Amino acid sequence: MKVGAVIITMGNRPDELRALLDSVAKQDGDPVEVVVVGNGSPVPDVPEGVRTIELPENLGIPGGRNVGIEAFGPAGRDVDILLFLDDDGLLASHDTAALCRKAFEADPKLGIVSFRIADPENGVTQRRHVPRLRAADPMRSSRVTTFLGGANAVRTRVFADVGGLPDEFFYAHEETDLAWRALDAGWMIDYRSDMVLYHPTTAPSRHAVYHRMVARNRVWLARRNLPAPLVPVYLGVWLMLTLVRRPSRPALRAWFGGFREGWTTSCGPRRPMKWRTVWRLTRLGRPPVI
Repeated sequence: MKVGAVIITMGNRPDELRALLDSVAKQDGDPVEVVVVGNGSPVPDVPEGVRTIELPENLGIPGGRNVGIEAFGPAGRDVDILLFLDDDGLLASHDTAALCRKAFEADPKLGIVSFRIADPENGVTQRRHVPRLRAADPMRSSRVTTFLGGANAVRTRVFADVGGLPDEFFYAHEETDLAWRALDAGWMIDYRSDMVLYHPTTAPSRHAVYHRMVARNRVWLARRNLPAPLVPVYLGVWLMLTLVRRPSRPALRAWFGGFREGWTTSCGPRRPMKWRTVWRLTRLGRPPVI
């Protein structure tokens, strides 16, 4: 199977980007074709053979990745698998691409693989980087219902079936939107602890827009994808969880502003998942109410 990779960058981490590209170049088997997308910024110097695209404006994470997908032909059809990697990450092993090929070849219904993210200094995987509710053991691989945006592999037929990432989200929850659409189309998602991306430990709240966009996109996610009876249940649960976590007053103000924005602005096309998909999500351990 032919493997490509999409990396988006703001151009502000040239050393980390070069290290990541070196780790991709060292993958076993056939070479991985790489496209680096400068998301509203110039692309730093890259090795010969790496394709680059410089966008005149920042399209956000999903928008930038969608441009990278289309660089491999419509819906990425020029390759069988696309890796999506954060520009400050680093593939920990030379066999990651080979493991991806093997996983997708062995399971025709496997659509997405979520890698394990580990800190390069201590090897610790943050709980939020294990895409399931039972996240205490990051070394346990399993079927899951979502995936990590900057450390994953997608069979490009998934994009042909359900479309790309939702451009309008800009940042936050775009992976779950794609995951739910893929599961509704019959694809499966695996979390694999043996496919590792080294990435420094960070907090998502470091982004200034975090609280607003997390809330807005949570509403959009529900409005776009859930059967109508589940929309208020899902959003009510997340409202209670947010209050229990006791965010600061400015963070809570931003969160409620985003929550309001999610209801008053267009969320894009609504395609509610089938009830059998709701049951599948439930059997996988994460009913779409949390």
